[in-house]
This record gives sequence, structure tokens and C-alpha cells, in this order.
Amino acid sequence: MLFAQLPDDLFRPLASPSRAFNASLLLHLHRRVIGSEPMRKADLLAEIGEFAAGRETRELADDASFPPDAIERRSVLYRRFLESGWLIERRERYVPVVEFDPEARLLLEELSRIERGETRSYGGAVLEVLGSLESALANPGERSEALANAAREAEAFLSHLRSLAGSMRKIEDRILREEDRRAAFRLYFEDFVERHLISDYRTLHTRFNPFRFRSAIVREAGRALRDALLIRALAEGLVREGRAADLDAGERAVRADLAEILGVFEGIDRHLDAVDEVVARMERRIAAAVRYMDRPDAGGVERTAAALRAVGAAGSAPDMPAAISLLRPPIGEAHLSTPRRTRPPIDNDPLPEIFVDPRIEAFVSAKAEFRRRTTVTPRSMADFVEARLTADGSLRGSEIPVADIDAFVVFQRLREIDVLFEGELGTRYGVTHLTERLSNGWLDCPDFVLRRVVSGPAADTAERAPK
Repeated sequence: MLFAQLPDDLFRPLASPSRAFNASLLLHLHRRVIGSEPMRKADLLAEIGEFAAGRETRELADDASFPPDAIERRSVLYRRFLESGWLIERRERYVPVVEFDPEARLLLEELSRIERGETRSYGGAVLEVLGSLESALANPGERSEALANAAREAEAFLSHLRSLAGSMRKIEDRILREEDRRAAFRLYFEDFVERHLISDYRTLHTRFNPFRFRSAIVREAGRALRDALLIRALAEGLVREGRAADLDAGERAVRADLAEILGVFEGIDRHLDAVDEVVARMERRIAAAVRYMDRPDAGGVERTAAALRAVGAAGSAPDMPAAISLLRPPIGEAHLSTPRRTRPPIDNDPLPEIFVDPRIEAFVSAKAEFRRRTTVTPRSMADFVEARLTADGSLRGSEIPVADIDAFVVFQRLREIDVLFEGELGTRYGVTHLTERLSNGWLDCPDFVLRRVVSGPAADTAERAPK
């Protein structure tokens, strides 16, 4: 798609004999000279002249189209970029200004990223997938596009993980084809170890490795695939934002994105195993090369065989120092390399089936019912009072019948009705505390009188009510 979308003339400076110089000049102009705002043509010509003057002439020796004069050379470079479509010239208030073509700027950004050698952060990629997925599932109506972003990030992450194993195998082939041991070791430690084994591979085997979020991504994506209402809400968001023709197409797109995310993070183990195989194979070969890198002794085997034959032909054991034993290995460090141990397979234990005892369920239900009956609420207290108020809107505590435990639970709190629940019922009922005492078999306390507090339109209604 890169060559199909961009004009052909755009690649002429990058295919000329001076392509290295042209690419360096374009990247220099992109990073340090031409920013987001247009630049005066005279200033741009001066920048091109300074850059060309600071370069070695051998970079331009193969291109006969460059004149020797510095002023003419900068003009030729400017016209070449202008004619090939890299630059656009226009006028602002009669002053000629120059800026990069939008399509050319996109190509320059990709070339600049390749030149910088930006590495992919595994932790950042996994967190981007998890963050976008959680954002889309938490607010499917307004952030449905985040699901497509999560699917793209998951695919890019998998592509980079594949390229890691491919790059390691490529360097392995270069090391095996190298005849010079010094060059082979340089390739191993500089390209393989420093570039991949430390910067990328080590990231996968640290304590805070990025795959600790893998289970959360798989769980959220699997839950969303099983939720038909959530998929429909995401599809409606796609249709509303114009990224799906109808609801059916939107649901297919949502299911495809969720399946993509789920497939990437469920099948990532085989890619990690491929990387581990390359690393283990390279370590074995380098260890073998180090062990046998000394020049072999051609006569060592013959001398050892002759010594063994002489020992076998002797009638008695040879005289040996007491400190040396043929039954004990030599004292010293073990120099044999230990092969990398493969990761043991993860045993999957089936989850036990949990059977809830009916007696436990009955106990939990009884506790909930007990809590409901013993908890006084504003509504239960208001219903209790309204059912017992007299015609004049008053109620004396000693005259309230308490027939059961439910009535007693509310009755014992009536003296505090005006301050309970942050004074919620204080605007409806007032309490007058008396000096007499009441005793009803449930409670012995000072007597009190409750009255309905009526004001405004409610007072007029109370006055017109029949006595």
C-alpha cells in the first residue's frame, strides 16, 4: 500500500546515485528545520547550503548532476525536492514559503522512526491493549472505537514478538556462517545478546514482566464475547459513529476484534517457546565453541591410549602419590556447561465442584430476615406512628399497645424520633417528654407524647379534616 498510495516521483531522490545524501538531507530538514509552520524559501536554501557544505564531497561524486559551485548546488537540490513532490512552495503576503507535502511528511516520519531504531515496549503494548479494552467495555456507547484500537495494538504486539524470534534466527545464521571466531563472538555479544537478549528477551523474564496482565485481558475479552447485550451496545456505538453500515455488520466487527484479542493472548505461549529455543540453541553452540576454541593436540589421543595400555599391561598398580585417587575426580571447579533447563509444563488441576449445604442457606436467610426485622428505618417508624395517631394528631407513649417483638423494636426508639436519621422525621413529628413514667411489660421509661408537625398547605388540610 505504501507504493500504491504515494506518487512515483516521490521516490526519485531516494533511487538516485546520491540517495544516501538525499535521505540524510530530508531527515535533517524534517527533524530540525521545517516544523509544523511553513518556512521562508531563502532560509531553507541557506539551510540546504550549510548542510551540503558540511558533507564530504565523495557522497556527491557519483552524481554528475550536481554542479561544483555551492550556490548552484543548493538550488539544484531544492528544485529536485520541489519537482519530485517532497516540498510545496506557495506565497504568504508576497513572501515565498516552503513546507513538506503531507504525504511526504508521513513517509519521512516512518523513515525517521526506522533510523532511530525505536524498540517496542512489551509492557506498554500490553497495557495499551488492557486499557483500551477496559475503556470500551466500561462505556460501550461512547468508547466503542477503543475496542478496535485494542485489537490493532494486540496484532502489533504479536507481530513484534514474531519478529523477535525471526531476528534471533537471522543473527544465528550469520554467526554460523562466520568463519572468523572473533567476528562470530562479536556478532553474538553485540547483535544477539546486547540487542535482543537484553533489551527484548530479558523483558519477558523479569519479575514485573508485561504478561502479568495477560489473564486480565483474556478474562475481559472472554466475558465480553459471552455478553450479547454488551456486544449489541458496542455495535450500536459503531453504527452511530459511522464505522459500521448496520447493526449486524457492527456486531460482526465487534466479535472479530474480541476474537483477535483473545486469540493473540491465549496463543502467545508458542511464540515464547520459539524464542526460548533459539536462545538455548545459541547458548549451547557458544559454550561449545568456547570449550574447544583452543588449538587441538593431534597427538594427545595417541599418548593417552598408549598410557592406558601401559597401565593395563603392568602386573601391579603403578606407584602414585597418596593425594591422588583414581576413584575420586580431581579437586577443582566444574567446567562443564550446564544446559538450559526447559520450562516444566503447567499442571491444570480441575476445580472442585462446590455444593452448598441447604442448612447453611437456611441459616443465611434466617440471618437476613433477623437483620431486616431488627433494623429500624424511617419508613417503618413513620408507618408505625401513622397507624396509631389519634384524630388530633397526637399519640401518648403509655397508650401505645406493644403486642410483639416487631412493635417493641420500633417503640423503644420513638422517644428519639425527632433526632434519628439525621433529623429526617423531625420535620414531621415532635416529641414532648413527660415526668410520669410508663411501664408496659416491655419497657420502663419516662412517658412521652408524639405530635404531628403540620405547616403550610398541610395545616389547612388538617383544619378542614373532620374531627
